[in-house]
Amino acid sequence: METKTTDLDSLLEELDRGGGLPAAGQLAKVAVAVGKCFGVGPDEVAILALNAKQQNLSFVIPGQLRQVGTIPLSSNIALVARTVRERRAEVVNKFTSARHVSVFEGVPLGRQQGEYIQKIMSAPIIEGTEVVGVVQISRKGQTLSSAGPDFTQKDLTALRSLSPALMRFLRICRKIQ
Repeated sequence: METKTTDLDSLLEELDRGGGLPAAGQLAKVAVAVGKCFGVGPDEVAILALNAKQQNLSFVIPGQLRQVGTIPLSSNIALVARTVRERRAEVVNKFTSARHVSVFEGVPLGRQQGEYIQKIMSAPIIEGTEVVGVVQISRKGQTLSSAGPDFTQKDLTALRSLSPALMRFLRICRKIQ
């Protein structure tokens, strides 16, 4: 994973030097770099920013979901909201059978009809002692088996280790919110 996180670090350096808001293509490159760390496609990577004042989360990646709406922290069925409230990472390898917010899955992101999130990992992005966002990595498919292997504790540990880089990414993107 070392080389893969180095790709992400190099990309963040480039974004930092750019100064302004990251363009859509640059956001897509971040999704690709994070996805490579877990062997998933860029449409299986989600990074959400926390708006503590409004008590909700909004998508930064994928950009297409930014316009769909926000997720309130008070939601009892949103995994991403629970990740913030409980400040802990988790794996759900049977996501379709868990109650969850599905409105965002209806937005076409280049997948075939009927391919949904089957497996997911969710981890808080922490700056100091505060949660500033959430990263989610999913495996999509028409069935549980077609989505690929289950996520493991090792995968979850690797996801948590990305928190400093993703916190930096959110800092770069704060003007988008």
